[in-house]
Amino acid sequence: MNHAILGYLLLSFMGFVLGLLGGGGSILAVPILVYVIGLDAVKGTAYSLFLVGIGALVGGIRYAKRSKVHFPSVFVFGMPALMGVFSVRKWLIPTLPEVIFSTDYLVLHKGTLIMVSFAIIMVLASFSMIRSSMRAQTESDEEHPPHYNYPLIFLEGIIIGGITGFVGAGGGFLIVPALVLLARLPMKYAVGTSLFIIAIKSLIGFVGDMIEHSIDWGFLAVASALVIIGIFAGTYTAHFISARRLKAIFGVFVLLMGAFIMLYEVYLK
Repeated sequence: MNHAILGYLLLSFMGFVLGLLGGGGSILAVPILVYVIGLDAVKGTAYSLFLVGIGALVGGIRYAKRSKVHFPSVFVFGMPALMGVFSVRKWLIPTLPEVIFSTDYLVLHKGTLIMVSFAIIMVLASFSMIRSSMRAQTESDEEHPPHYNYPLIFLEGIIIGGITGFVGAGGGFLIVPALVLLARLPMKYAVGTSLFIIAIKSLIGFVGDMIEHSIDWGFLAVASALVIIGIFAGTYTAHFISARRLKAIFGVFVLLMGAFIMLYEVYLK
């Protein structure tokens, strides 16, 4: 099968997983864009930001229609995250040398650094998905006003935004716990709120790449349409399948993929 066709099908599958599980599927975007479609790591993470942003925006709108988004928290968490992701995409990534460092035995290229960093994020995300799938549902439905720890929120927003900008991942597995712990937001609001934060910071981060690189808008239009179709298919399927069990299985899959990427980039490439 042609790599481009396979890549398009896998991007649709990514959207399907995102719609089915409510999150996590976007972690597949970078491996699909880099290893299947054949983009370099910098452009792959840039396009991933756009696709993740579009997918998260569609999901966030769905939650907003059910009044499950706390928009003040989107602003409080989103602003420092925007600063982090835009700064990394606009100033850090373009200034990194193609060869980060080299010795007689090892040469670390920029693309390798980005992909290994992404693999580490995949491993962390997989543990988060597996743990959340095994945790009992103890979250109370009681609503209470959020209480913001502004210094920690600002620091974490900068860090999460920087990670998002560097590896092209959404970072929902970091944002949702932050909303629950640092703002005391109920879980049913944290998921929908995090989707809007991911959408805004991912799309703004992509703007930094628009300034620095040429963009294949035709490819992104087709890819985005397939991701959205996948999201709606996954959302429909979620009514018939246990999402908790699937999240555990997908978490193991992401763990294995992250380990493979690290092995490939360090030893096999």
